[in-house]
Amino acid sequence: QVQLVESGGGLVQAGGSLRLSCAASRTYNGSPMGWFRQAPGKEREFVAAITWSGSITYYADSVKGRFAISRDNAKNTVYLQMNSLKAEDTAVYYCAAHNGWGGSPYSGYDVWGQGTQVTVSS
Repeated sequence: QVQLVESGGGLVQAGGSLRLSCAASRTYNGSPMGWFRQAPGKEREFVAAITWSGSITYYADSVKGRFAISRDNAKNTVYLQMNSLKAEDTAVYYCAAHNGWGGSPYSGYDVWGQGTQVTVSS
């Protein structure tokens, strides 16, 4: 079982930036990693994902052009750089992984971190 630990959340003013990190307890070969978020009273939603090689990235329309996902497989870590933050980005952000090989970048994740709170003040 892969364990994921997110960090880097906090309080930031609108227009500011944050970088989230997700450290995995072991290597997760051949599968994409993703970031999701859940705002109060809303369902969890997809934010971004990246393939094992890092060559292909996927983004929700709401964050495209503002957020960037990357990964360092040598460190078993995935990052989410968030720029031009808006109040509507306020949520708990979760990192996710697939236990096995492959998997969809958008859904079907079976390993989740505990989440990190991001609050954007307007």
